[in-house]
Amino acid sequence: MRSKVTVVGAGNVGATTAQRIHQLGYADVVLVDVVEDLPQGKSLDMLESGPVIGSDALITGANGYEETAGSDMVVITAGIARRPGMSRDDLLLTNMRITSAVTSEIVRHSPDTIILAVTNPLDAMVQNVYETAGLPRSRVFGMAGVLDTARYRTFIAQELNVSVDDVQALVLGGHGDDMVPLVRYTTVGCIPLTELLSQERIDSIVRRTRDGGGEIVALLKQGSAFYAPSAAITQMVEAVLLDKKRILPGCAYLQGEYGINGLCVGVPVKIGAGGMEQVLEISLTDAEQAALQSSAASVQELVDVMAKARAEAG
Repeated sequence: MRSKVTVVGAGNVGATTAQRIHQLGYADVVLVDVVEDLPQGKSLDMLESGPVIGSDALITGANGYEETAGSDMVVITAGIARRPGMSRDDLLLTNMRITSAVTSEIVRHSPDTIILAVTNPLDAMVQNVYETAGLPRSRVFGMAGVLDTARYRTFIAQELNVSVDDVQALVLGGHGDDMVPLVRYTTVGCIPLTELLSQERIDSIVRRTRDGGGEIVALLKQGSAFYAPSAAITQMVEAVLLDKKRILPGCAYLQGEYGINGLCVGVPVKIGAGGMEQVLEISLTDAEQAALQSSAASVQELVDVMAKARAEAG
């Protein structure tokens, strides 16, 4: 019997994620969106690719949540992108309302599900989904670090002209300008990166990693990245469905780890059938710890804005 995965949001990230999961062949997919007929049309198109790609998995579209009932895992990509003239808080509060409504429906129809949140601003939205869902922290986490780490690994592989498979790295913290690529833990074929590149080149790669999303937005002119994000999401979904016990960077609700309590921040986690099964605490230098705390403080600012908005709404 195949697993069941729901993807909420049929935009570029959600639709491409649904396509990747369908192509794996071992999970049926429900693609949900509020736009009438959009998820139905996209899912039918993907379903008809089955004979070509060799997938017997089902993929269906829906405008409601009845079809999602009994989902083993739900990916939330629904939300709006920041528009000209829109403040950061406007984006934050709009997507807070969207993810709150989505989460309530998901939990009502699939109370035993595992939720992977992807909507931006990522860390704050994971916090909102976690608080709305009322599920154990192992069953609500976010994807950002896998994407940030993939960008970091890509740039290192390009710089050294080596296979991406041989680059091992980890990016912690929030999904933004203050993310924390851990250079000290970065290796290429088990060789420390600092043995292969000058500090100047490493600093350049770190800056490009932090600006990775913005670089793509500037090139596209309209829209943002979705191929790499959907691949990163699928890696985490696959880790759950196949109980792979992958060690990946994930946005998790921390309960004292790294000196952070009651906040969703990107850290190394173990992902398996139970969801986010373990937070791994690794040793950090004073500078690394300070950078992580600074990143967490930025997330806390957004969480405080959401809390104030809820209080004012009564």
